[in-house]
Amino acid sequence: MTTHRAGLARTPVQQAALLVGAVFLLVGVLGFIPGVTTDYDSLEFAEHHSGAELFGVFQVSILHNLVHLLFGIAGIAMSRAASTARAFLLGGGVVYLVLWLYGLIIDHDSGANFIPVNTADNWLHLALGLGMVVLGLLLGRRRA
Repeated sequence: MTTHRAGLARTPVQQAALLVGAVFLLVGVLGFIPGVTTDYDSLEFAEHHSGAELFGVFQVSILHNLVHLLFGIAGIAMSRAASTARAFLLGGGVVYLVLWLYGLIIDHDSGANFIPVNTADNWLHLALGLGMVVLGLLLGRRRA
């Protein structure tokens, strides 16, 4: 006989926040693995001189990886309730859209690029931001 405990059932917005959080956590860990991160020996804490690239495409630094880890932990923790899961997706999406705009505005070879970001990061941040906002809006609707 199987029993279903309603307290363990996750809403779609909670499932989305959990998945997004898990992906951020995985990416944060992968950013610290040589081989997955090319030019790992040039990984810097937080500056545009960091030549390390996740999958040989996305410029990363220790700070960049730590932000991914923190976003991952936040997503997993906030997926416990529908309201906080929605807040994570919407708030995190807005943060990534702001980061996309920041990446477009700054000179990538200047000290302002402390995160650091490159063109591939910019387009990924746009996709992440839009995706998270859309998930938060569509899946976070209250049901009658």
